[in-house]
Amino acid sequence: MNSKDTLKHAGKRKQLVNILIEKGIKNKGVLSAISKIPRHLFMDSSFEDHAYQDKAFPIAADQTISQPYTVAFQSELLQISNGDNVLEIGTGSGYQTAVLCELGAKVYSIERQKELFKKTKLFLSKLGYRPKHLSFGDGYKGLVEYAPYDSIIVTAGAPFVPKPLLSQLKINGRLVIPVGDDVQIMTLFVRKSETQFEKREFGEFRFVPLLENRN
Repeated sequence: MNSKDTLKHAGKRKQLVNILIEKGIKNKGVLSAISKIPRHLFMDSSFEDHAYQDKAFPIAADQTISQPYTVAFQSELLQISNGDNVLEIGTGSGYQTAVLCELGAKVYSIERQKELFKKTKLFLSKLGYRPKHLSFGDGYKGLVEYAPYDSIIVTAGAPFVPKPLLSQLKINGRLVIPVGDDVQIMTLFVRKSETQFEKREFGEFRFVPLLENRN
């Protein structure tokens, strides 16, 4: 794996950030994170030339690294403040995890593909990203031992909204989840009280499905 990050890569990231701004991403922290993180290192080296296009690409274990716009869009919806506790369902390549770390979040992340989990855990620490906790397991259950969370992000398509995730949010906490089978609707839930959630939808996105108990 080519572990270099060059000025050429930095220049390509700058172009990518400009594309995201044109597409409507406004959050300065999110744009700054994307301009800093060497996305090409999170990908199979055969895709390295494409790393800064606004596209999703395959990674190990039949998963994908999400399109940068999607990562930016979801990250912006979370409205992260420095020091927030954020739960990520689907560590994947670790790229979204790195964005959350750059935003100053304390990140708790769950991945259910064993090989991917091991690989990403090593890789993130090599790059200097230190999530609070990376775990291998079923994201539908959340991670109750560190709850409640300021926000929760689901990085794969979910056919339904897992109840444990809603219950692990703080009051005013935000859950960002792509809901649907073939096409997903990006959905935001804001917890208004113990029992009440405000729901907002943000149009169609395509994700790899969230796996449930496949191991």
